[in-house]
Amino acid sequence: MYKSFFGLKENPFNVNPDPRYLFLTKETEEALSGLMYGVQNRKGFITLTGEVGTGKTTLINRLLDWLHQRRARTAFLFNSRMNTNQMFDFILAEFGISCDSQTKSQQLMRLNQWLLERYRAGETTVLIVDEAQNLTYPVLEEIRLLTNLETCTEKLLQIVLSGQQELEEKLMLPQLRQLRQRIMLRCKTTPLTKEQTHDYIAERLRIAGACGELIFSPKAVETIHLYSLGIPRVVNLLCEHSLINAYAEQQRPISPKIVEEVAHEFQLDEVEPTAPAESTRIQADVYNSDAFIQNLGEALSRFRMSSPGTTPTRGRK
Repeated sequence: MYKSFFGLKENPFNVNPDPRYLFLTKETEEALSGLMYGVQNRKGFITLTGEVGTGKTTLINRLLDWLHQRRARTAFLFNSRMNTNQMFDFILAEFGISCDSQTKSQQLMRLNQWLLERYRAGETTVLIVDEAQNLTYPVLEEIRLLTNLETCTEKLLQIVLSGQQELEEKLMLPQLRQLRQRIMLRCKTTPLTKEQTHDYIAERLRIAGACGELIFSPKAVETIHLYSLGIPRVVNLLCEHSLINAYAEQQRPISPKIVEEVAHEFQLDEVEPTAPAESTRIQADVYNSDAFIQNLGEALSRFRMSSPGTTPTRGRK
């Protein structure tokens, strides 16, 4: 709609985690390098944490691209609300491992055999769990036990847990001290600074085909950073709707007033786009119940079976 007006070839501020648009700040480069180093050197457990909307899933997609180029075997669990049985089913399905038995012990033996075969073939296998802050304690314990699949010198399975800042708080709880002690690398994503926000917007416009003509005024960019607090997803939201509104008003370059109107429309002048301190405290008893998540999983299974024509979707919700 607005692309021809602003001289763009594609929409520069889509919220889908397209690796082409990964903006590598110093902090993002450190996080990506840490992930690659940890996987390549078979460190076992790695975590990636950060505020909502700071690019964790985009970073994971870049990591997956890198792994696929090296013919690594990967399993990507994007739905973290599952019980232990569902987790094993998902892991086997993602790795393409066939197992006639539905018992966990047999599945684990089959997984171990397959991992040994991949190791002897010189291949790397990686399990990536997105939204890991939602994992229950029983599932996290099962994931920890997967690191026991090893040779006398190296881990057979590399595990990346990616999640919001609540994941860090959960890992500090006494119940998870064994898992916490096994984490060999901790990578983080962070909000953008004011200068980085300016560069981020300019880079996305460049990738989308901007030819150098000013699209956002410097004051508009400052206003975007003010309301977004440097959260890339919120920057995308403000920029996308500012482009739409500016096109409707035939205004170029985009003024701070248009950005402010968008911020007001999405209530960013009333609610901060980041979690306030102490609001992310985990209530342990909520996640301690394996029965609760089992019942939830069964209910979802019945729902899927009763909904003809639906197919599972892979990716972010």
